[in-house]
Amino acid sequence: MDARLFREVKSARIFLLLAVLLGLAGTGATILQMRFLSEAVSRVFLGGGTLRQVTLTLVLLLGAVVARAALAWGREVVGRRGAIAVKSALRERLFSHVVRLGPAYTRNESTGEVASTAVEGIERLDAYFGSYLPQAALSALVPLTIAGYLFTVDWISALLLLATAPIIPILMVAVGKYSERHIQRQWETLSRMSAYFLDVLQGLPTLKALGRSREESRTVERVGEAFRRRTMKVLRYAFASGLVLEFMVSIAIAVIAVELGVRLLRGDIAFQPAFLVLLLAPEFYRPLRELGTSRHAGMEGKAAAERIFEILDTPLPERSGGEAGWEPPAGAPRIELKDVSFSFPDARRPALEKVNLTLEPGTTTALVGRSGAGKSTLASLLLRFLDPEEGEILACGTPISKFPAARWREHVSLVPQRPYLFYGSVLENIRLARPRASREEVERAAELAGADGFIRTLPDGYDTQLGERGARLSGGEAQRIAIARAFLKDAPVLILDEPTSSLDPESETAIREAVERLRAGRTTLVIAHRLNTVYRADGIVVLDAGRVVERGTHEELVRRGGLYAELVGAPEEVRP
Repeated sequence: MDARLFREVKSARIFLLLAVLLGLAGTGATILQMRFLSEAVSRVFLGGGTLRQVTLTLVLLLGAVVARAALAWGREVVGRRGAIAVKSALRERLFSHVVRLGPAYTRNESTGEVASTAVEGIERLDAYFGSYLPQAALSALVPLTIAGYLFTVDWISALLLLATAPIIPILMVAVGKYSERHIQRQWETLSRMSAYFLDVLQGLPTLKALGRSREESRTVERVGEAFRRRTMKVLRYAFASGLVLEFMVSIAIAVIAVELGVRLLRGDIAFQPAFLVLLLAPEFYRPLRELGTSRHAGMEGKAAAERIFEILDTPLPERSGGEAGWEPPAGAPRIELKDVSFSFPDARRPALEKVNLTLEPGTTTALVGRSGAGKSTLASLLLRFLDPEEGEILACGTPISKFPAARWREHVSLVPQRPYLFYGSVLENIRLARPRASREEVERAAELAGADGFIRTLPDGYDTQLGERGARLSGGEAQRIAIARAFLKDAPVLILDEPTSSLDPESETAIREAVERLRAGRTTLVIAHRLNTVYRADGIVVLDAGRVVERGTHEELVRRGGLYAELVGAPEEVRP
């Protein structure tokens, strides 16, 4: 996983290398500090030296202390800068990858879980990269550096240090494996909790209206309590492993101290080298202790990174990027679907199978079928969020796969059943369709959509700030904002996902009139759920299990007595 991290963010190697080099330089400063300290103590304690005699040694000692502090600060800064670079690059790549995956991926994923991964998951890489990875390298290099130096001072103590050092990593791995499983479960619990909380917040108005908010608050409390227990369990193991690690390090240092004391009494070693070894022994074990401290954060970062890379490894839909020089036709095109088939991964049956359909310029075609018949998939194909596995879609005789996807989408407008309004002003939300449009053009589009009247009654008119998802607007008002976007974009191809469903009669009438104006002169496909929409269509296509089973006008299809007649005979509130 570490290698994958470096492949994803090449600059990470440079920051990690610099952090390790600064850590090694700090080790050199530590060795000099302890050497000058042992010399000063030896000359004063045993040699009776005066302050003047040890002044130079003390100055060098002070210089070593300052250098060690500066190098430690530099290592921390480099590590944090590296962590910021990794987080920024990964967050940008993750967001870009999710966008390129498109609706086919996100509709099967929890929004809260993906958002938690992109925010909280990537934040957990801060400690992983800034502390854990540099410390993992230094935990091997620093003890070897100190042991190498001590071989020139006292080879027996150096061997004893090297013999006791492996005990700590072995204990760390033994305890860490068990902790890692619990940390992975804690991350999964956090992801589920994030997804659940987002769903609850988005549905809060509905819960209040139905009088279920109190029951849901108890459920939220249970979910939060489950996460708290999981977190406390992880912390217990982290503290227990830290206690064991500190205990073993203390025993190892005590063994070194006893060994030096016995040899010093026997006269096998002088005071200064013995004191120097005793001073460097804690520094020998310090990187291993710090690795044990940062290992918990490292395991949290690893658990989050696994989910991040799982999303990044999701293959992109096979979409052609278009060919240079190909431009979509001007004006309303004739769109043809020829033997179009498409299947989602792991689906038991194709979403669309051998679909043949023609959308004539300036006409409206209604697409009817039960839920799951393939209507939304067909719309995604027309928008080039997906490309057909078989067959092709033509615009004026040219496969739309030849056009760059972004250029083709400029020629298509979508008015969804539940439009998304972003936090910002009314003006900014309408201008999403054409960012460079003037204020006058935006206001004209709103007039055509029947939205200008209610917009001007808002506190600041077109500059009124809307809450997330248009919290200040009703369903009908939000729908008219979406239609205003389509008027502003003025694309020759129009896809309507039943914009008049779930509205009061007054709003429905206003939106129907706006849609009639919008459809004029465009190639229009309506995903229909209501009869009054179907009646106004020039033609009707009935989908069932991904296949076109009927086509014709309303009267013709009713007379045939097929699936369409069955859907028409159902109560309107249960029609698909």
